[in-house]
Amino acid sequence: MHGTKTYLSETATRLKPSGIRRFFDLAASMEGVISLGVGEPDFITSWSVREACILSLEQGYTSYTANAGLLELRQEIAAYLSRKFQVQYAPETEIIVTVGASQALDLALRTIVNQGDEVIVVEPSFVSYGPLVELAGGVPVPLETRGADEFKIQPEQIESVITSRTKALMLCSPNNPTGTVLHKEELEAIARIVKKHDLLVISDEIYAELTYDEPYTSFPAIEDMRERTILVSGFSKGFAMTGWRLGFAAAPSTILQVMLKIHQYTMMCAPTMAQYAAIEALKHGEQDVEEMKKSYRRRRNYFVQSLNELGLRCHLPGGAFYAFPSIQSTGLTSEQFAEQLLLEERVAVVPGNVFGASGEGYIRCSYASSLEQLQEAIKRMRRFLSRL
Repeated sequence: MHGTKTYLSETATRLKPSGIRRFFDLAASMEGVISLGVGEPDFITSWSVREACILSLEQGYTSYTANAGLLELRQEIAAYLSRKFQVQYAPETEIIVTVGASQALDLALRTIVNQGDEVIVVEPSFVSYGPLVELAGGVPVPLETRGADEFKIQPEQIESVITSRTKALMLCSPNNPTGTVLHKEELEAIARIVKKHDLLVISDEIYAELTYDEPYTSFPAIEDMRERTILVSGFSKGFAMTGWRLGFAAAPSTILQVMLKIHQYTMMCAPTMAQYAAIEALKHGEQDVEEMKKSYRRRRNYFVQSLNELGLRCHLPGGAFYAFPSIQSTGLTSEQFAEQLLLEERVAVVPGNVFGASGEGYIRCSYASSLEQLQEAIKRMRRFLSRL
């Protein structure tokens, strides 16, 4: 840099690069790797959804949409949330279409966080939560969950980290990386604390479609929580539309209209053709989602049982497509285990510590791979463990 002036933002400079990327990049440079690393469906987007996108292009729908997104899409999102999760939002004023759920999270935090506000981040957590809080000027406060509790939040833990600066709680159920799903009673216990301490909740429900053992409960459906919640979701996981970069947020209009202002200045609108595709996904895509879900459930059952048979203790995840087994019995750290497994047996997994301190001693394995690949991965892991 010239002289004594530094041109870079201190906040941005302090951010650590994503730990997931490092392993993914390493795996990509090697031959014959089975990757259980990336959080992405192995299905391609349904043909009818792709066709709706192609049709929109052929008809020349290539200009901007309204900042908040196509009204027809917002109406379909509202209908879908009401039908599937029993939560009601006004499409005109309470729903915004975003560039992936990631942008919705960013907008939510920038909308509610003042400099120095604390946001409780339940860990292990998706790698972007803490950095997004920091970029919004806030302070992420980790709330560590334990494998012994199947990584479920204990309400008394929340109270132990609340201070006068606490503004919000970030929830993710089904959880990335643990696959843990919070049931209605567990959400109600959290809601009582949220109300008592006058907090807001950012509820990341991107995996809501992918729950396997019981109906899903959306956080704003809990009594008195709709007015305190920013619901974030999207099309990437449930509808296998990761590359389309389309998400949404739903919130009371007082919050949502401020999110919309930031969105106007930073993004204008989400891609037009992706929005037309999403309308089709919501109207006619639920059968395809069910088929994917059945396939994931079969793979989950096989993979988690196999991990336990290998001696890598793993709870049965209720949702998403991740297993989060303990590797503590090996005596290796998460990083050592993941690196050696990749170099020796060409299986890529993500070390648990990248998701927060409480993820140390675990690895994240995505079972969004074919059954044949999962079987081969288990075979290689068995070989690796027998040598340790």
